[in-house]
Amino acid sequence: MELGLVGLGRMGANMAKRLLAAGHHVSVYDRNPDAVEAAAGQGARAAAGLDQLVAGLPAPRAVWLMVPAGEPVSQTIQALAPLLSSGDAIIDGGNSYYKDSIARAGTLREKGVDFLDVGTSGGVWGLEVGYCLMVGGEEQVFRRLEPVFQALAPEDGYAYVGPSGAGHFVKMIHNGIEYGLLQAYAEGFELLHASQYEIDLALVARLWNRGGVIRSWLLELAERALTADPGLSAVGGYVEDSGEGRWTVAEAVERAVPAPVLTESLFARFRSRQEESFGAKVIAALRQEFGGHAVKTP
Repeated sequence: MELGLVGLGRMGANMAKRLLAAGHHVSVYDRNPDAVEAAAGQGARAAAGLDQLVAGLPAPRAVWLMVPAGEPVSQTIQALAPLLSSGDAIIDGGNSYYKDSIARAGTLREKGVDFLDVGTSGGVWGLEVGYCLMVGGEEQVFRRLEPVFQALAPEDGYAYVGPSGAGHFVKMIHNGIEYGLLQAYAEGFELLHASQYEIDLALVARLWNRGGVIRSWLLELAERALTADPGLSAVGGYVEDSGEGRWTVAEAVERAVPAPVLTESLFARFRSRQEESFGAKVIAALRQEFGGHAVKTP
């Protein structure tokens, strides 16, 4: 198939390589000309702008976006829409908020342009092992573009999950669960690290993955990281969040669904960014006031 790809960051560039390896024809554009040049060296057709990208695609056109969620997606769609014709399609493969995707699909539908929201998981490993793709939108559009999904995903690694917004909704919950899993592993390994035993944490990660109930790809990655740096001395304890965890917790509140593990895992990330917690100071001060408990000075 012919496909336009906008955004050649860590995932977008690898997706272009995987599509090219599968025999698809890929036209690429990125604001960084070096990224475009690198993709062209892999066999992609370079475009100097969105207008050139669209002009080089046969109808019905399909343009896949791999740009940051929020305003960058909105701006790119606003620039693309006038260049496209009825029957063309835009695919948002980034981590957009599902309600934004529903709104974008409605706006583009008025212009006759189709829109698919594709939750994409796999990170930097997607080139090698494939991407898990959660596709929302009109099912007939999904079917038309299915060869692209087949090329990007491993076997049984993509699915049509529902109408507009469903793909990004499923990906949002996927990432919310990821927060909880990461926090559980973090707490477990911290307990092992703090124990009275000299435990080889990489060995334990490998051991648990050989038939243990908690085996997972995350444990494989833990083994990799702990083998390279057993004490994680080169890693700071600051943990960022990219939005999906917050959206998942907000959804739980909106629908009155109890999600204490996912919520606490998000809050734990906030705590990781504090050099010193003022709230902890309040607790220490109150304990001293009512019980005479000693406090540590800075």
